[in-house]
Amino acid sequence: MYSRQDKCPAQADRFVPGSQTRPVAWPLPAGAPLSTDVLLAGRNAVTIVHLGVHYVLRATRSGKLILTK
Repeated sequence: MYSRQDKCPAQADRFVPGSQTRPVAWPLPAGAPLSTDVLLAGRNAVTIVHLGVHYVLRATRSGKLILTK
């Protein structure tokens, strides 16, 4: 999707003052934590493709995460 030198256009250089998240450089090092603030980018759900299968990751109003196939 992105080359190794690219940054994710949605959130790579965005920092919201007062938040605990920092700008993310892509690709992340293996094992680096990825904040849901960055992953969801202000949405309540994102689609993730893993091995050709589409999954939906949703954040609930109570702050929980649900991953469905």
